Formats: sequence, C-alpha cells, structure tokens
Amino acid sequence: MTRIDKTPDNGGHGNRPVAVSVRGLVKHYGATKALDGVDLDVHEGTVMGVLGPNGAGKTTLVRCLSTLITPDSGTAIVAGYDAVHQPRQLRRVIGLTGQYASVDEKISGRENLYMIGRLLDLSRKEAKARADGLLERFSLTDAASRPAKTYSGGMRRRLDLAASMIGRPHVLYLDEPTTGLDPRTRNEVWAEVQSMVRDGVTVLLTTQYMEEAEQLASELTVIDRGQVIAAGGIEDLKAKVGGRTLRIRPADPLELRPLAHAIDDMGLTGLATTTVDTESGAVLVPVLSDEQLTAVVGAVTARGITIASIGSELPSLDEVFLSITGQKASAPEDARPEFEEAAV
Repeated sequence: MTRIDKTPDNGGHGNRPVAVSVRGLVKHYGATKALDGVDLDVHEGTVMGVLGPNGAGKTTLVRCLSTLITPDSGTAIVAGYDAVHQPRQLRRVIGLTGQYASVDEKISGRENLYMIGRLLDLSRKEAKARADGLLERFSLTDAASRPAKTYSGGMRRRLDLAASMIGRPHVLYLDEPTTGLDPRTRNEVWAEVQSMVRDGVTVLLTTQYMEEAEQLASELTVIDRGQVIAAGGIEDLKAKVGGRTLRIRPADPLELRPLAHAIDDMGLTGLATTTVDTESGAVLVPVLSDEQLTAVVGAVTARGITIASIGSELPSLDEVFLSITGQKASAPEDARPEFEEAAV
C-alpha cells in the first residue's frame, strides 16, 4: 500500500503532523454545489469541529472523506491515503459514527462488534478479544448478550461508537454523534471521545451543539452553502465577532443604574449601549478595543463608584455562529442534515 507523505503547516499545534488535508473539494448534486471548494486541515490527536446550518455540506464532507461518495474535484488526504484513489487502504484506518445508530438490532452487542472485527480481517481470537474489551470500555458488558434492539438510545450510541473503534482507527469521523441523546448520555459520549483523543485518535466532528464544540474541539471550521466561511481556534473566532463584554459589578447594588448611565454619558465612539443585569448585579459593556476598555475603567474610577469586581468575557459560541452564518444553531433533534444534503 502506497502512502502519501505530507506534513503541511502545523500552525498552533507544535510538531503535530496533519492527519486530514482537504483542498478544493467540490461535490455537485444536480445544479447545486453541496461542497464548493472546501479547504481544511486536521492535526493528529486533535478534534476539528465542523459547524454549519442544515444543508451546509457537513455530512457531504464526511461522506467524501470516508469514501462513501466520490467528490467531483479536489483532493482529500487522510492518514496518508488519497480518499479517491486509495479508498480500500483508507477504510482500514478510519472509523465513522453517523447521526443514527447503524448497528444490527437483531443480534447482540457482542455479535455486532465481533462481526465487524471479522469483516476487518481480525482473527476469531482477535475479534472476540477486541469486542470484549470495547464492551467493557463503553460500559456495555452486562448487556453484551442482549439483542441490540433492547438497548436504550444511549446504549445504542455507545455501541455504535465502539463499532467505529474496532479497527483502532487513526482518524474518526463523528457526524452529529449525540443527536437526540439526553444530557447524561451526551456527557458519557463526550467522555469517551476525549478518551479516544488522549489515545492519539484524530477526530473530525460535525455538530450543531455549541456546548459540544466547546467541550471537544480545539479548532473550528464553519461551513455555509458548501464553502468555508470561517476557521480557527474557538477563542480566536470569538474574538473576531463582537469583541469583548466588560462585566462591572458595583459594591452597592443601588449604584447599578447610575453606573450604566455614567458609562453611556461618556460618549465613546463606537461604544454600544450598556446593559444592566440585575440578576448578577452587574453592568455589561460591549467593548471593541483595548482603548475603549481603558476609557471605561478610567471613567468608572473617576466617578468614585466602588467596584466589587470587574472582568471581560468573549462572546458565546452561539453568538459566534449567529454572527458568522446569520442563523441560530438548529436543535439537532429536529435536524436531518443527512437527508437534506443527499436530496440537493
């Protein structure tokens, strides 16, 4: 098997090589471009979060990278293999968990994992040992002999994740992996993903849960209408949209509104209107520059108002998503990107 050696720029990731390198990826469905020249890099042992509204092209991207569909043009090098020209070799080093569990419900959890192990050319002994090890890791040992149709939604999702790990993949694709799960089960899945990354697995994650992206991803790529419209670290993206919010809490709650009026009366160019948060007892001041921040702090000090605390915070990831795409993040339970993207 011929591998393609490629170690592009590792900006921000030390000496980590690139595990997934995508350049100019295009995929048409009729007259519509589901992917319109997508570029991205995912470094080894990291999580890349891919965000975007429904129909943006996220699932189409995953399908191209996992050899389920062939792009019309562009290149995708994953774990050293070309997704178009070396699909058989690539399938041996990747794993995929889609939005909906794909296990065989008529057979047991252990039989599901054993079957996949054998399909990946593991010996009977290796497949059995690997299945038992993953059942234990994903807390499914007690249910190992039960048909998968008797599993809860969370158990099926964990079995699906275990199935994607049978072949010890170098790169794992997670396409909205916690769709429809309750918060407790979602946290369990997150913990397993974090454990995989600690073991050196590279993960490409599509999601519309902002909390999920912040919990798991070190970098984000935002896709809309088949194009990358933003990319970078989470904090970098937050800093690019809307600046920071200065949170000032006076020692005397009665000073809340006088403090807000004093800041508004400063007349700073470009300074947005302050907001009074009575629940936390703070005044929120959007600032776009260090100069504005310094001026606000100076004005508060000059007014002689005693301050209990002062700090700044970046926008939430929800606000970043809304600012970049012009849309709020949809609730994953109501979204069916696989259907929508396949239909265009």
